[in-house]
Amino acid sequence: QVQLQESGPGLVKPSQMLSLTCTVSGGSITTKYYAWSWIRQPPGKGLEWMGTITYDGTTYYSPSLKSRTSISRDTSKNQFSLQLTSVTPEDTAVYYCARRAPAGFEDYWGQGTQVTVSS
Repeated sequence: QVQLQESGPGLVKPSQMLSLTCTVSGGSITTKYYAWSWIRQPPGKGLEWMGTITYDGTTYYSPSLKSRTSISRDTSKNQFSLQLTSVTPEDTAVYYCARRAPAGFEDYWGQGTQVTVSS
């Protein structure tokens, strides 16, 4: 059973960088053909895909967030991370990490972590 757990600060000041880490257990982030995603849900809105890192380290980003987003990984710790720069209150959301199956959909999700952008 794959499990994902998000971690990171729950409060970030405007203009600063948001950093979150997802720790994966029950499966390796280097297992072929799987990928690992960050998805967020602002209050009162739907889910927004932010980006994905594949088993071999290739990254893909949402065009609307690409200039501010970076996804990286630490294979020794079986973790992948999100960095979002120059945050504004509009980046306030519940942030989820998830596994993307080869079929192209997210099949395992973390519980989500609330991040609030406020001074």
